[in-house]
Amino acid sequence: MSTVAVTGIIEAHAADVWRLLTDLPGRAARLTAAGPIKVLTPGPFGPGTSWREERAQPDGGTLTEEFLVVEAIAPQRLVLCSSGAGVDYRITWSLRPVRRRRRGCTAVTVTQEAVPMDPYGRVVALLLGGLAARAVEVALRRDLADLAVAADATGTVEAA
Repeated sequence: MSTVAVTGIIEAHAADVWRLLTDLPGRAARLTAAGPIKVLTPGPFGPGTSWREERAQPDGGTLTEEFLVVEAIAPQRLVLCSSGAGVDYRITWSLRPVRRRRRGCTAVTVTQEAVPMDPYGRVVALLLGGLAARAVEVALRRDLADLAVAADATGTVEAA
């Protein structure tokens, strides 16, 4: 199993950050790597909600991913899962209120775990694990920075 975690501070209250994370129709406009999004389940956002989105890749291509909400505890924790070629991914967003410069801010940690599910996934993880982890870290940092911009923050995510 491979795990990558990134933490940043967003200058907005946790409830505001939560609204941005769970607003699927606005997701593509907020995240520079996200393309068209198609919500696959009706009803309010919560466990069982699923959607499909295109994500820009570093090589200029796109990858279509399908996400499923496994857990949603507003405004503290959001857990998503996504299946790839031989690998299952679990993405956890943890939000924790913090005070900075007398302002309400949110420490956001996003963690992606990759669990190989078949021999192909294990071989790929063995051969490309370090390279993939670096690419995932870059993508997670970009998503955090995009979220900070959307929350009317400075647009930079500071290390926590």
